[in-house]
Amino acid sequence: MLRASSLHRFPFVLPSPSPSPSPILALLPALAVHENFPSLPRKPQSSSPPFHLRSSHFSPIYPHSYHIFSSKSNWLPPMAGGQFSITKAAASFSSGSGSESGREILVQHLLVKEDDQKLLLELLKRTAEGEDLSDLAVEYSICPSKQEGGMLGWVTKGQMVPEFEEAAFKAPLNKIVRCKTKFGWHLLQVISEREASVLQYIQPTELHEKMQDPSFFEEAQLIDVREPDEVAIASLPGFKVLPLRQFGNWGPEIETKFDSQKDTYVLCHHGMRSLQVAQWLQTQGFKKVFNISGGIHEYAVKVDPSIPTY
Repeated sequence: MLRASSLHRFPFVLPSPSPSPSPILALLPALAVHENFPSLPRKPQSSSPPFHLRSSHFSPIYPHSYHIFSSKSNWLPPMAGGQFSITKAAASFSSGSGSESGREILVQHLLVKEDDQKLLLELLKRTAEGEDLSDLAVEYSICPSKQEGGMLGWVTKGQMVPEFEEAAFKAPLNKIVRCKTKFGWHLLQVISEREASVLQYIQPTELHEKMQDPSFFEEAQLIDVREPDEVAIASLPGFKVLPLRQFGNWGPEIETKFDSQKDTYVLCHHGMRSLQVAQWLQTQGFKKVFNISGGIHEYAVKVDPSIPTY
């Protein structure tokens, strides 16, 4: 039985109490990048970012983020407290982008201790007899992903520890293979594969040039993830407003409202929230996503001074 992963579907804030992240994804680039922005509801009177980084006792090199608004944790950590620039955020993600391998794989696994080879062989035998790896992961895996039936979601090269990555990308579809890492022994299964999506950055001047062609608005999808009160101050034509704070409303319907095969452009105030959403769109199978560098502020400064800044 293939279990749907809430992590794969909703990457911003997990609805359940904070489990520790899977150690296999210890090298996963940050997919949640947050910015501080003014005059928004529920923002505390503090200069602190809405997320704090906390260490995981399962994997100290993989911090998880704690959201001070909701008191919930996120397996996919944001850039630490806004201390990294948008350039560094881009570099972090590019190091694990699908452009290196051109392929993404959907992986599930179970993990047992290094000295528990007897259990490993028993579980391998049971899978050969037809038992589902996800069911065995729930019962026996010591990885926190057991709560998702061992599902790790879609991954590309550069996101996993080397031994696991090598085994996973060489594994035939649906065949269960084993490998050893510093975390222990794994049984892994590649459920599906697809062409990797591409995340690019576009400068406001280049976007402006594209917008002069009427066909651009027919061929592209334009998303503004700012809040309604921000859009009321400054906006660009053709953008559909999907406020990030309302992700729970529009996130589950994204595949029915937009075409994942079309070029998709994402806008926010300074380019940070849009980066977060752009990277999430990649996990949903959108093939070509553009983050508008510097957001509408940069567009106003470099392209159209008549647009108010705030």
